Parts: sequence; C-alpha cells; structure tokens
Amino acid sequence: MLKVKLFAFIVLGLISTSCKDDENALKNLFSIENPTIKPILKLEESIDLVLQNKENKTIDSVVYYINEVKIGSVKGNEKLPFALNNQKLGNQTIKALVYFEGKNIDVTSGFSIFSSVEAKVLNFKILNTYPHDIKAYTQGFEFYRDTLFEGTGNGAGNSTGIKGKSSLRKTDYKTGKVLKLIELEDRFFGEGITILNNKVYQLTWRNKEGCVYNADTFKKEKTFTYEMEGWGLTNDGEKLYMSDGTEKIYILNPETLKVEDYFNVYTNGSKIESVNELEWINGKIWANIYQKDAIAIIDPKTGSVENVINCAELKGKVTQHPDLDYFNGIAYNPKTKTVFVTGKNWDKTFEIVVE
Repeated sequence: MLKVKLFAFIVLGLISTSCKDDENALKNLFSIENPTIKPILKLEESIDLVLQNKENKTIDSVVYYINEVKIGSVKGNEKLPFALNNQKLGNQTIKALVYFEGKNIDVTSGFSIFSSVEAKVLNFKILNTYPHDIKAYTQGFEFYRDTLFEGTGNGAGNSTGIKGKSSLRKTDYKTGKVLKLIELEDRFFGEGITILNNKVYQLTWRNKEGCVYNADTFKKEKTFTYEMEGWGLTNDGEKLYMSDGTEKIYILNPETLKVEDYFNVYTNGSKIESVNELEWINGKIWANIYQKDAIAIIDPKTGSVENVINCAELKGKVTQHPDLDYFNGIAYNPKTKTVFVTGKNWDKTFEIVVE
C-alpha cells in the first residue's frame, strides 16, 4: 500500500511540474515590452500596450489591466494607447490576458511613475524659541484655537531603557506648560494626532487602534481600527490623512474612519519612505521623514514632493542628552501664520517662517 501511495505522489508531482512547464512555455510566447514602456515614466507621458508575438500566433483578443484594474481590450493584437495622467505615483503592474488559438494565458510586466517636479530646497528663519517638555517623545503636533495639542509616545527603546507613558496633552506654547494631559494605557504607543470638528483623533503605532476624544474635555468618544501601522495624522478640514511609515499617505473618512483612497510620495528620482508626522498647511502636506532632519512639502493631489526644508541645524540648538531623539513635530498656527517645529525629547520648540 505504501508503494502505491508513493507512486501516486510521484506521478501527481510529475503532472504538476509538466502543467507548470506548459504554462511557462505559453507565457514565453508573448511579452509586453516596447520602447514606450520605460522603467521610469512621468504622469504626463503615455504608453502603448501591444504584445510582442514571438512565434506569430493567431491572437483573437487581448484584455489589458494595470494594477488589476481593467483599462481596455483590443481585437487581435491592435495597439492600445494609455495615458498615465490619472495613475498614482509608484510601481505599476501591467497584465495582458491573451486569447489565442483556443487557449488563454496572462503575461505581466511593469514600470514605475515618478514625479515630474524637481523639488526646490527652501530656507527658513527662526522667529522665536520656546520651552518644550524634554520628556515628551513627540509624535503628533497641532494647533487648535491657538492652543498647541501634542501626542507623545512612550519612548520605548531609548538609550536609558526608561519607558514613559504615551499621552495626549494641551500646552501653552509660549511657556511649555502642560494645561491638560491624559495618559494612554501601557499597551499603547501613542502616535500622530489631528483635530477636526472639535474631535481629537489619535493613532497608536502597532496596536492598529486609534481613539477619538472631545477636544475640550479629552473624554474618549470612540475607538477605531486600521490595517496598517499608525504614524502621522492631519486633516484638510474635511478628510483625514494618515501615514504608516511607508511612502503611502491614506485618506480617511472622519466619520467612518475607513480608508477611501491613498497616494504615494515620490520625488522625480525616488520614492520617499518613512513618511511620519503630517501637517496640512495652505493646501499642502508638510511631512517629517523619520530619522531625517528635513521636511518634505507634498502636493496631496499627486504625492509629488515640491519642496524640501533642511532643518539639520535645529538639533544642535537643543540640550544634548542621552535620550535626545529625532526631529519630529510640525504645527501650523493660523493666528500667527507661522510654523512650530520640535523633536522627540527636545527641550525647545522653534517658531519658523520659510524665506
């Protein structure tokens, strides 16, 4: 009996391998390469979708997909032009479903779309320097009604091994005095915050759970869940924008807290990963990039980085100590029309203007 089972297993394995070989042979009959499909393209460009038919097979029709979305079909092997202007920046996968001689097979290819904008480096001037809680591991930073709100993490993994409490707080930005504070449960590592319609939305890092508070009382109104990590958060007055430590920024409905869309952050030369704390300023998203002393200014319509602010000098202006960590925290004050920036466990906040 054992020999029979072993024989059947071997036969089935051979059949499976043979089928796979046949499928690969069929796939090798066609490819999607042509001069218009370059490895890196821009939104202003277009491509021609047409198959290379290596053995002149009789093709009945071809259905084309980009990122699993059907974009069109052709009879035979006619050319299908496709403009890229409505695509997202980032990696694109092309799939062609080919019907030929009573068979069908799919072949794939790909390319990337980068921004066509060359980011300009902007300079800034420090207007004022204010105190900041040196124990605040800043994750979220935002003004609301001329009061500075801050969300902090617990600082786990710092050089001393001291683990504090994640928090949500209101502060007097001129004195650094904490006006109101609540601490998160120990299981939460607090992340980005934003305030919309008198509600404070706060993310947590890997718990995949956020909280909504009353902005006046800090009373928790509800919780919500998400599939990715929670990093940065901002809003445009209608929608929430959330980062997860990749190049993606997600657009959330503030009522359902569900993801409605997303875009990818790219320059004209690369994707920008580790997008962290976010701030909506005059129709653009200003973003900290984790472990970088710089701010990326992003067009939320496309994800293109339009400007970069080099903030490397700021870290040298704060008290140096073992738990000093990365530049993080951008808050726009609509009353003064200035930007306030700080970092994790920094003892200062800087009020700046772009020159």
